[in-house]
Amino acid sequence: MTDTKPARAALWMGGAILSFTAMAVAGRAIQTELDSFELMFWRSLIGFFVISAIVLVHPVRLRPTSTGLHLVRHGVHFAGQNLWFYGIMVIPLSQLVALEFTMPIWVVLLAPLLLGERLTGRQLGYAALGFAGVLIVAQPGVQPLSSGHLAGILCAMAFALNVLLTKRIMRDDAILCVLFWMTASQTVFGLVLAQWGGFTWPSPALWFWLVVVGLTGLSAHYALSSALGLAPAATVAPMEFFRLPVIALVGMWLYAEALDPLVFIGAAVIFLANWLNIRSGRKVPVAPR
Repeated sequence: MTDTKPARAALWMGGAILSFTAMAVAGRAIQTELDSFELMFWRSLIGFFVISAIVLVHPVRLRPTSTGLHLVRHGVHFAGQNLWFYGIMVIPLSQLVALEFTMPIWVVLLAPLLLGERLTGRQLGYAALGFAGVLIVAQPGVQPLSSGHLAGILCAMAFALNVLLTKRIMRDDAILCVLFWMTASQTVFGLVLAQWGGFTWPSPALWFWLVVVGLTGLSAHYALSSALGLAPAATVAPMEFFRLPVIALVGMWLYAEALDPLVFIGAAVIFLANWLNIRSGRKVPVAPR
């Protein structure tokens, strides 16, 4: 009998790519009226209602083992997501996605500090290769570096911290517990921080996009996790590279963004570094985003 798992994993990855792309488009539409804190408030609130409904159907223990660790993890994720939403407004979507691909590299570099894992010379070499790809994407000295490039790097670092903290938390707590408290705490974070600039109530035209952001944030993680459950990371990881041409074409079609060959070359170098790292046996977990 033919093994259908890789094909099913590819379908789930297609769903993840569509979810991430829809989230980027919705995020740009929303930020024509709302700031990123307000966006995160509505996104988290919608996600909280969805997760609460799932918990009612599939009850799990919701009391966190370490409240402090959960709060740190949710704060890091909140910062990374705000940086990502800021980045999609100020640099081309393809550049942001290419810089986001450095997340696994940061996981490798930060794991020894947070998890006590050993960092090998080979992994350092792969990290250096990945950062060479970053230089190709950002092209310092050729084009001006903007706050969007910095946001792309910082959001990748935050997502890496998020992965490592989630790995520690999930030694004791279920994923639904993590998602429940993530959406609950980030609803509060977003609401409180949105008051600084004066809270803006979304117009009727914006509600569709708010629902899209709220649902795609959950569907992207679910689809990515499902793909990894069907096939090894070394099989799934190259599939994610297709997110770059998809988002680049969307950026060209909707926002008249130029297709820069160097962005694709740099992203390929970054992705090669990640793939080599996975092939060497380094397992990188996936965390909700």
